Amino acid sequence: MCFKLTPVDVVDTITPQDFMEKYLKPRRPVVLRGLTRDWPAREKWTPEYLKQLVGNKVVPLYNNAKADPSKPINSSATEMPFDEYIDLIRSQPTELRIFFFNIFKQAPELLNDIVIPKDLMGGFIESMPAMFFGGSNSVTFLHYDIDLPHIFHTHFGGRKHVILFENKWKRRLYCLPNATYALEDYDVLNPDTKRFPALEGIEGQEVILEHGDTLFMPTGYWHWMKYVDGSYSLSLRAWDASITRKAASVYNLATKGGLDSLLKMTFKGRYANYREKVAIRRANKALAAGKPY
Repeated sequence: MCFKLTPVDVVDTITPQDFMEKYLKPRRPVVLRGLTRDWPAREKWTPEYLKQLVGNKVVPLYNNAKADPSKPINSSATEMPFDEYIDLIRSQPTELRIFFFNIFKQAPELLNDIVIPKDLMGGFIESMPAMFFGGSNSVTFLHYDIDLPHIFHTHFGGRKHVILFENKWKRRLYCLPNATYALEDYDVLNPDTKRFPALEGIEGQEVILEHGDTLFMPTGYWHWMKYVDGSYSLSLRAWDASITRKAASVYNLATKGGLDSLLKMTFKGRYANYREKVAIRRANKALAAGKPY
């Protein structure tokens, strides 16, 4: 692999002071193994239990295909009743995944099964807990979250492979203009550095999440995820205390959300080609300067 990846720190327990000093302030990721030890969800949230609560509600599904330049980001590939989808990911490999599903609207009692870690930090957006489901072989493309939250990402029912990069590497990662995601022409696990030489030597971190693990991803971190097993995750989001970070969040939502979708739908392939050329030019310039950006 061309990336220089090191393991994400893993702790069983941590004091609020140590979390603040070692991870929150310096914006470093960490896996918190014991955070969910007392959550009812850790034992209760079996596939059968979730099927029982959500039933046959039809949910949009996403695959690993490159985004259609004529459609907004995060356009679904197909849809399926939730209970049938859970049976699918338990029985066979599939690329299909559920993205940013507010399961709590369907089953609000699930909120009683989790504990928001307010002892570690404030700023949690309690109206926005979301779940993500995937079959083995499904991949979440390389990106960072547009609203720039801190994320506590807890995994259930299997394993998930995660690779992380600091936001400072975004140009070397071939970040597309007006977007928070990269060119989708390279395989993160085995990139072609002849086509994408700026990827060589980028520093990142890597971890395999297991049942009950919580990954703290600081604001702006790029993440790529692959479901090793058919399984699911819960993301809790929190605002960064910085006023400038909140302003950047608002800016991103306006320019890298609405504007990007409008330009894609208006100019389609021409806009896609333009963005890719700019991303490559910026990456090559950063590489020549010997810097991440």
